[in-house]
Amino acid sequence: MLTVIPDLLDADGLARVRALIDAAQWVDGNVTSGHQSALAKRNLQLPEEAAEAKQAGQIVLDALGNSPLFIAAALPLKVFPPLFNSYAGGQAFGTHVDNAVRIQAGTGFRVRSDLSITVFLEEPESYDGGELTIDTNFGVQRVKLPAGHAVLYPSSSLHRVEPVTRGRRVASFFWLQSMVRDDAARQMLFDLDSSIQQLAADLGHDNAQVIRLTGVYHNLLRRWADA
Repeated sequence: MLTVIPDLLDADGLARVRALIDAAQWVDGNVTSGHQSALAKRNLQLPEEAAEAKQAGQIVLDALGNSPLFIAAALPLKVFPPLFNSYAGGQAFGTHVDNAVRIQAGTGFRVRSDLSITVFLEEPESYDGGELTIDTNFGVQRVKLPAGHAVLYPSSSLHRVEPVTRGRRVASFFWLQSMVRDDAARQMLFDLDSSIQQLAADLGHDNAQVIRLTGVYHNLLRRWADA
């Protein structure tokens, strides 16, 4: 399931994140790469331990917590602290699959990477290339969103970042462990929840069928959730 989350960061949140990360010291992006990724990855990144990265990451996490769409689509259990990267001058990230387990440096915190997230932090017209290209069951999806928008997709997907041939692509990226491991089950729950919300808006939350379907949703979540 590929889900676009419009305006995850509002103008103020976006400005605060950019002020923090633009003033920080960037390093080679392979500081967080596994062996496979290091062969394909050419970019810059903020160190995980950088104070600016932690402060900017908290802004992103706060925005996620206030996004009903994110919560419904992801059913998050654990979220890896947001990281930040930059591509320019032909830099790219070749086709790869994200590591199955991500461990926060210097801590025992780890997540099973069920879902990957990219939050775009640069307006698309300011750079050429840089599309996030994802292989899905419905074909190749090329994603290049306005600043502040995010995309959520299965970490098991083959994906890449196309070369940036003009300007600079800046983004936040990270992973999460969902309460529901299986992507197909998560998709069904999301579709059911979306339909319930629409029916409730049309018929009222106290409608008997809305209540019945809400019960079905929660019983399925109870059956499938790891929480």
